[in-house]
Amino acid sequence: KVKALIEAYPPSSIQNSLKSINPKPIPSTQSTISLPKPRPSQAPPLPKKQYRLKPISGTFQVLAIAVSTGGPNALADLFSALPNNLPVPILVVQHMGPEFTPRLAERLNKSTPVRTLEAAAGMVLEAGTAYLAPGNFHMIIKPIDKLFKIDLNQNPPENSCRPSADPMFRSVAKIFRNHTLSLVLTGMGQDGLEGAHAIKECGGSLIAQDEESCVVWGMPGAVTRAGLVDETLPLNQIAGRIRQLFNV
Repeated sequence: KVKALIEAYPPSSIQNSLKSINPKPIPSTQSTISLPKPRPSQAPPLPKKQYRLKPISGTFQVLAIAVSTGGPNALADLFSALPNNLPVPILVVQHMGPEFTPRLAERLNKSTPVRTLEAAAGMVLEAGTAYLAPGNFHMIIKPIDKLFKIDLNQNPPENSCRPSADPMFRSVAKIFRNHTLSLVLTGMGQDGLEGAHAIKECGGSLIAQDEESCVVWGMPGAVTRAGLVDETLPLNQIAGRIRQLFNV
């Protein structure tokens, strides 16, 4: 039987058959696997600018307040403990829509010693009066005819907010410089952080509400972590500190 198979299929015929086969090359495994490219080493974070934090003292010409979540009650508590004769104007940015800011201003005006108005363009800043930024407008201060007046604009939101505390903080830093006293109270996010940098650059002072008394320690936490806060106080001690600083 073996002899018959050899005669039927001689080796030469098998070799010729193999030569006629043109098999497809087997793809190289290495060419089909895409290896992840090594990530470039990330640059180290920029060093945090160091400011000389100090016990607050000096002569102030404005009190600027940034507040958000939990703000209406915080402002009511703060203003209730302030006198009606604070010798500087008070500027307030509370994150609220235009349907709510008039009501908040009216409520604070009626229930606390501090005269409180919803800000309007062209208002002249007066000592002892609080100006609440209207919903959907940024509030800044401009010196006009040797007076300090309120200006409103609808520039793009900052930190997803309009009004935003950052434009207001930047404007008071530019005008009042080291005579600026600022507060960052309870609120979500980090609005006020950039403006607080501007205030510190000009030598101004900043008080932040402490975490325990905040509804949300977002905004005060942001300025605290950035090393911008001169003093951290619970809400029920802030008014007393302000009265001490202004000797009222």
